[in-house]
Order: sequence, then C-alpha cells, then structure tokens
Amino acid sequence: MLKDLLNLFFPKVCLACKEHLLANENIVCTTCRHHFPLTLHSENQNNEIIRKFYGRLTLEHASALLYFHKNGIVQELIHNLKYKNRQEIGTLLGEWYAEDLKNIHAELSFDAIIPVPLHKKRMRERGYNQMTTFGQALSKSLQIPLCENILHRDSYAKTQTKKNFLERTETKKSVFDVDFTEKDHHKHYLLIDDVITTGSTLEQCGKAILKIPGAKLSIVCMAYTHS
Repeated sequence: MLKDLLNLFFPKVCLACKEHLLANENIVCTTCRHHFPLTLHSENQNNEIIRKFYGRLTLEHASALLYFHKNGIVQELIHNLKYKNRQEIGTLLGEWYAEDLKNIHAELSFDAIIPVPLHKKRMRERGYNQMTTFGQALSKSLQIPLCENILHRDSYAKTQTKKNFLERTETKKSVFDVDFTEKDHHKHYLLIDDVITTGSTLEQCGKAILKIPGAKLSIVCMAYTHS
C-alpha cells in the first residue's frame, strides 16, 4: 500500500529517457534496453578501441559495451551515474557486460580490476567514484578482485567535459602513478572507465600500470564516443 502511494506521488522514471517505469521495470525501461546502441566489441578482437590505442598501449583486449552519442540515452544514463549518484546504473551495466566478458576472461585470465581513480579532492567533492559499482559488479560476476589502491591520481584536474580535443590531448606529465609490491608483479590487469573519448586518460593510466614488472593490460569501458 505504502509503495503504491509513493509510486503515485513520486513515480519512478527511466534513468535513460525519463519516461515513467512500469511496475515490472527497474532503472531503465524496456524500450531503452531494446534501443541501447551496443558496440559488439567483445565479438571482435580487432575492434575500433584496439585500433585507437595501437602504438600507444600494448593491450591484450579492449572493448566498450555501448556507443555514446551526444544527447542520446547513453549520455543521460551515464550523467545520472556520474553526477547524480545513481550508483545502481553502474551495477546494472557491470552485470550486463560481465556476461559478454566471461568468455574473454576464460581465454585471457584477468587477475584484477583497476578503476580509473578520482583525485582525493574530487572524491571529497563528489563523495563517490562512479566506477566503483561497475567494478564491483564485474568483480562479483568474473570472480576477480577489484583493486582500488594500486593506481592513484597525483594532481587535481578540472573536468574535461568542456575541453576541446587539443586541450584533452595535451602532452603533459602523467597525473597517474602506481603503488605496488612484489605480489602485484606478472598480473593481467583490467582497467575500467566510463566513457572513452580521446583515450588520453586511459593511456596515462595504462602506462602507469605497465610500470609493474610483468604486467599485462586490458581495457573495458561502459561506452565509446561514436563520431
């Protein structure tokens, strides 16, 4: 009864299209689920992300679940996750993508998941890292640990949302570094992020991770910016 009253006065809406959810729907409506622009990268090991990082990073695997279009439903979904603390979105996408990644994990054997970190100041401002629930869902489904203490961000940078391409890809000293011990050597790390645009942030993170002796690297993201 109380739940029905709450839904009457505060109806649940789809976090992708903002339409009201039906009683059997949760987080994202059925229509949006059917219209999500899937990349199918996990079915093509020579996909556009692998090609994007060619000559920049040595990768075992790289993929994204969805295409990101300006003003599209994926942008709205990730905006809600990143800026409105709707962490259930990360769980939803992580559980979804983990099913596609299980065969790849069986072949390549990921040892640990590393999310792109926030600077401590940004973490205090926002109160959470939008990658945590995505990483936790992947960790649970793939049965590999989520390691949030190996990779860290050393300098505070303003959001890149309003920067142009050249500003995003300026060749500055990397703001990322790693803390590791001998037990972290010779492992295959799965680096995760929300959206790939120029790839500059992931390149810096990847180069930092590859400082670990014997490390191998793969990248998985929620979405890839589609031109």
